[in-house]
Amino acid sequence: MAFDYKKEYKEFYMPKNKPSIVDIPEMNYIAVRGKGNPNEENGEYSKSVEMLYSIAYTIKMSYKGDYKIDGYFDYVVPPLEGFWWLDGIKGMDYSKKDELNFISIIRLPDFVKEKDFEWAINEATKKKKIDFSKVEFLTYEEGLCVQCMHLGPYDDEPKTVKLMEEYARENGYKIDITENRFHHEIYLSDPRKCEPDKLKTVIRHPIKKIKNV
Repeated sequence: MAFDYKKEYKEFYMPKNKPSIVDIPEMNYIAVRGKGNPNEENGEYSKSVEMLYSIAYTIKMSYKGDYKIDGYFDYVVPPLEGFWWLDGIKGMDYSKKDELNFISIIRLPDFVKEKDFEWAINEATKKKKIDFSKVEFLTYEEGLCVQCMHLGPYDDEPKTVKLMEEYARENGYKIDITENRFHHEIYLSDPRKCEPDKLKTVIRHPIKKIKNV
């Protein structure tokens, strides 16, 4: 049976719909950076997602070709994720979608090294005749975070974020969104196939301990 990161790492991908604190270790990702409204048809965001999945599936299906990745095992491609931020603002303003910056990401299995990633970029470029130069190999350690499963439309996320902030404060932490630590979403539902009120999204915010004065 294919290794499923959502099932094997439930603490990262399947939290309960009440806040919890989690320490996220260093991981490698396929990543594309951009800016703009994620709902824009054929916009930067939708193009970034297409590129991510092209590379993710090139790597997953590599075992069928001549290129062999050391340590490869069959796996389910992990869910789409995104880091989001607005210039000059700590946190999110959901009314300013056109100004959103993002890093779209999909987790890579640990056996995928940079040389394997570069092979996948070249392979996808040859097959699809698309420019994948914006796709990068990203290593990132998220560290200590508060997270929660959000059920419902993306625009209702502020309610869940408020619960997360209150939970963090009650446990001696504060939200620590900076230029290097981001509002993070993990998409467990396909919005093209799922009713808005049934969407499942993991929301994660970085935190740090409140210093006693």
